[in-house]
Amino acid sequence: MSTYKTFNNIASEGITTLADRKFLEVTDNPEGLILRSHKLVKEEFGNALSCIARAGAGVNNIPIADATNAGIVVVNTPGANANAVKELVICGMLLSSRGIVEGINFSQTLSSNDADTVNKMLEAQKKTFAGNELAGKTLGIVGLGAIGSMLAQASQALGMKLIGFDPHISIDAAWRLPREVKKAETLEDLLKNSDYISLHVPLIEATKHLINAENLKYFKPDARLINLSRGGIVNSNDVIDALESGRLAKFVTDFPTPELIARSSGCNDVILLPHLGASTKEAEVNCAVMAASQLANFLEDGTIINSVNFPNIFQERSTPYRLVIINKNEPGMISKVTDCIAALNLNIADMTNKSRDGIAINLIDLELEASEELIKQLKAIDHVLSVRTLNLAS
Repeated sequence: MSTYKTFNNIASEGITTLADRKFLEVTDNPEGLILRSHKLVKEEFGNALSCIARAGAGVNNIPIADATNAGIVVVNTPGANANAVKELVICGMLLSSRGIVEGINFSQTLSSNDADTVNKMLEAQKKTFAGNELAGKTLGIVGLGAIGSMLAQASQALGMKLIGFDPHISIDAAWRLPREVKKAETLEDLLKNSDYISLHVPLIEATKHLINAENLKYFKPDARLINLSRGGIVNSNDVIDALESGRLAKFVTDFPTPELIARSSGCNDVILLPHLGASTKEAEVNCAVMAASQLANFLEDGTIINSVNFPNIFQERSTPYRLVIINKNEPGMISKVTDCIAALNLNIADMTNKSRDGIAINLIDLELEASEELIKQLKAIDHVLSVRTLNLAS
């Protein structure tokens, strides 16, 4: 029976998914971890840990390099919260365009008990909150994955023009895009031609402060910037400078910082949200179920989907006896493994090998159960990080 441990509150539907597959929740040395925002450290891995499942897309709270070096697969759930984020982006565009927040704040100051007086005050002030419509405006989407492509579809239905920039777009993501999305050759090209810019990229070293003083100069003076991705993608101080100088109209973000909070207290050009992007019941359930399913699939069969540090891999079961071998991607590793198996007079019924960067994984179905001696010899091979047996017969 496989074991797992949770950090944070995981939606009950995810826990039920694991319970239905006979997984046991433990507090010490689990084979799998499921977490959301918990800041995981290497010391929490444990000797039995094989897989970490993040119920969400961002994995900057997980020490990926340490996990990879230990042969631990890390998976996330891209797309599970995409609809929630997409809807909030549209909300952010409307909030930044229609004087909605200002109008609400004004309405709450009205104190007259006379309805006619209130109506006169409203009519006199409502022009102060006049804004613009989204139809006919150009939305620039930076990052065209699950969220970006869903946002493109929804914004097209609102009558917006679309520009997209993603140098690493996948074939699947490209298929999801409306054909009306114009491809920007560079980020600067997108910024120059967009009335709204929405960011949907992960926070990695290459995207840290992706929006900064250098490229903020390309923004239209009436442009709105929306960041519901990760806070570090935008340089907050540079955005504040752009707002003060009139090079940017408004900034909507899910990631308040002290400087942005100070700015928003005296100005209407910053709209701060308390990290609401994926905070819907539906998104939490989707992420929990998807994370639990991916964790179970790997621990039961070695199947990998949506890993951030391992290649995707799948192999139909051809026998009840499966080995999962993870190793550094060094020349000659496959022959060393297969020679070791053959030396003990075992036949390989089926085998799949996949590699990604410096790591490789092998799914090997044997005609007979692997002996303790074989496992010992496989683990002794240089550059082998882990060996697991997944026997349906046991």
